[in-house]
Amino acid sequence: MLRLAAPVALAELGWMAMGTVDTIMIGPLGPSAIGATGIGSNLYYSLAIFGFGLLLGLDTLISQSHGAGDKPDTHHSLAQGVYAAIFIALPLTVIFQGFAPVLRLLGINHDVSILAAPFIRTLGFGTLPLLLYGAFRRYLQGIGHVRPIMFTLISANLVNWGFNWLLIYGHWGLPKLGVVGSALSTCLARVYMASVLLCFIWWFERGHESGLRGIVRPPDAKRLLRLLSLGFPAATQILMEIGAFAAASVLAGRLSPVALAAHQIAIHCASVSYMVPLGVSSAAAVAVGQAVGRGEPAAARRSGYIGVGIGCAFMACSAAAFLLFPLNILTVFTRDKGILATGVSLLAIAAAFQLFDGLQTVLTGALRGAADTSTAMWVNFAGYWLLGLPLGYVLCFHGGYGLNGLWWGLTLALILISLALLFAWRRHWWQVATSTAPTQ
Repeated sequence: MLRLAAPVALAELGWMAMGTVDTIMIGPLGPSAIGATGIGSNLYYSLAIFGFGLLLGLDTLISQSHGAGDKPDTHHSLAQGVYAAIFIALPLTVIFQGFAPVLRLLGINHDVSILAAPFIRTLGFGTLPLLLYGAFRRYLQGIGHVRPIMFTLISANLVNWGFNWLLIYGHWGLPKLGVVGSALSTCLARVYMASVLLCFIWWFERGHESGLRGIVRPPDAKRLLRLLSLGFPAATQILMEIGAFAAASVLAGRLSPVALAAHQIAIHCASVSYMVPLGVSSAAAVAVGQAVGRGEPAAARRSGYIGVGIGCAFMACSAAAFLLFPLNILTVFTRDKGILATGVSLLAIAAAFQLFDGLQTVLTGALRGAADTSTAMWVNFAGYWLLGLPLGYVLCFHGGYGLNGLWWGLTLALILISLALLFAWRRHWWQVATSTAPTQ
């Protein structure tokens, strides 16, 4: 599990590091720019990650086929994943070009919204390479090659940093583009990521009888439908989760630029810690899926619990860091005293939900490896949208708790979601044990 999880977790941290670099390099432009990139990214990813999530069914299909030793079937699934990425990216790119009215309807602060609209439009052009990267990544994970993903994401940070330096502030005679330059840098980094992973796939498949040509297949409606039937609940679950935090950012945007900036920085810190259990979640999906493909349910169950242990151990350390060193963490992003004062209290609340966030994330991946993607979808819907967000809204705007109240609502949602998924995981393997037990 650690051999699978460590490179993937580092890859997820590499992914988040790009956002961290963006936030740090945008920081000198002021609270409005920080808020614009934060809320723009949240709104963009609320839709883009849904498309990305539709490809998560590849985790199940490829890992189980690989576990069963069926190489041609893994190629078949990858080909359909590429077609799905293209079909999904085209309408999303069009949608992102018309997001300015949405910002006005949401009541976002004017100084923030005039910067966020062009930021989202520019990010939209990177949707296709983002989804192609997603398809290539899921294939490599499913067949157990995770180090190329780590290399690609870590090196992509250099690409992103270099173009940020050139385009945000206009070095080497290039135009000074501000937040738009940051978005354009992200798009170029995504093109790099998709291209590098495709090269790695070619390298690993060169010894196969047909090489990369074995992956080039026509669209298969039946396989696409199977992929989307697994991916749609997973994508909806991600939309519920990312959308909940995006909605929280929208609500924070109704307060003040300082409050929104503190919220975005604290959310970003919590997201960085979340990347490690997210990597463990992907590893758990692969390990469980491969064990299921081999016909070893006991090994699949054990892999899930090992993943949970690793994820929760890391998040306990993360919670301690948020409690003990909040100012050290926050001053990486800003020296503004107002933002720092609010951010310290938000990191304390983040410490309270770290363990539960790690638990629910790893269990979601483990269940996906066992071909159960619908449970997490319904649990996230109930936890975030029926309970957490409404409670947070009331506490924030009517209970006198402000931004802290919004975060306490999300914390309660995470606690309940993690406990519900743990119950679902235990029930799944009890049902498997019951169905395979010898009869008298």
